[in-house]
Amino acid sequence: MTTATATDVFLTADDIPWQDLGDGVRRKILGYNDTMMMVRVEFEAGAIGAQHRHPHVQCAVVEKGSFDVTIDGRTKRLNTGDGYMVPSNVLHGVVALEPGILLDIFTPIREDFLGEPVAYAAEADAK
Repeated sequence: MTTATATDVFLTADDIPWQDLGDGVRRKILGYNDTMMMVRVEFEAGAIGAQHRHPHVQCAVVEKGSFDVTIDGRTKRLNTGDGYMVPSNVLHGVVALEPGILLDIFTPIREDFLGEPVAYAAEADAK
């Protein structure tokens, strides 16, 4: 069980600040509890969510825009309304083809997101 404190059950996006991750990417943590976390990530056109891996299971929906999403060496173009799922420890990343937004859900929560923001490029782990 995590030591993180859960957020309220109602989430008002305007009350949650954006975290600037640099290189045209920013995020806001919409909410979390002991087992899951919801994060909105906004990309400028051409911004990259560098290839990385983590032990969390992740699913995402494209709220807006068009992205080339690569998961385990396989790339697919996804548009508004499309989604994807990333199993634990699988290498993945995205490239925003236009300004766009991803809504990410993680389980368990990304405790590393609760500290100071780290640039996406610095999170890269291409092992």
